[in-house]
Amino acid sequence: MKKPFFAPKPTFFALILIVFSGIFSPVFASNEAGHETEPFNASEVILHHVMDDHQWHFADWFVMPLPVIVYSSEKGLDVFSSSRFYDEHHNAVEYNGYKLDHNHITLADSGKAVLDLSITKNVAMLFINAALLLFVFTSVAKGFKKNQGKAPTGMQSFFEPVILFVRDEIVKPNIGHQYERFMPYMLTLFFFILFGNLLGLLPGAGNLTGNIAVTMTLAVFTFLITNFNGNKGYWGHIFWTPGVPLPLRIVILPVEIIGIFTKPFSLMIRLFVAITAGHIVLLSLICLAFIFGSYMVGIGSSLIVLFINLIELLVAGIQAYVFTMFSSMYIGMAVADHSHDH
Repeated sequence: MKKPFFAPKPTFFALILIVFSGIFSPVFASNEAGHETEPFNASEVILHHVMDDHQWHFADWFVMPLPVIVYSSEKGLDVFSSSRFYDEHHNAVEYNGYKLDHNHITLADSGKAVLDLSITKNVAMLFINAALLLFVFTSVAKGFKKNQGKAPTGMQSFFEPVILFVRDEIVKPNIGHQYERFMPYMLTLFFFILFGNLLGLLPGAGNLTGNIAVTMTLAVFTFLITNFNGNKGYWGHIFWTPGVPLPLRIVILPVEIIGIFTKPFSLMIRLFVAITAGHIVLLSLICLAFIFGSYMVGIGSSLIVLFINLIELLVAGIQAYVFTMFSSMYIGMAVADHSHDH
């Protein structure tokens, strides 16, 4: 009898609890040492973990500085570590004429903004996500070439059904006979969002797919692919809707034009809100133990967090599915044959 692919053990859950507790370890450390501490600020903790940052803060005893890359007409290009913005007590300081204030880098003397090309926490997560995608699907491609005509094995056996699901249940029904042209983009979109959502649930991870700049970029790609591939029938339905009386076209035309932009906007907002809201709910429940200072509240909120975390795993897959499905629908409407419409 084969062993299950993943069999959780008590040590696994213990490890998760240890890592989660590391995020809030400064609270316990301060109390045990008998030092006076500032009142626990839940909103500050939540926003700190949800928003982007120039350093990767796992706990007070483990802060990973990230590269700062800035350019200004006054000082040119500068590259240095983000640790330069903090002293040994982790107080904010100026460095080389630059100041970091609320995660924005400016010139210290004039307050003028600079071009910030830094490797922030979300950019680092983006690289990790991309590297994981390359590793996984390079292995899947090698397995496919090796096992042609044979049953898939290893990583290929796990991902091939998912790839076929995206092709047969999402892309092909919505785009039609031209679906093969768009399969590379759709698969990249689905797995990029799925991996980003799942990685974001790990303790201390960056909120990659909950960053509106990332969701906006994905939505812009869908917008460009949709409209650059739009055929004569697609644009004809927008600017000269068939079967509509001429007076009504005055009303319908601006609605159709606005609709071109509201579709990618809805894609951007839906993914951003769903992922960020999930993180905020989880962190809010964890913070309850520190707000009330009660072990009973901590145990109760931890049980609820465990349940919601399972739901978030489901949401991670659903959001990847929804974004890919709507992208397929929009592209399908743009490339569909409208010659038989009346």
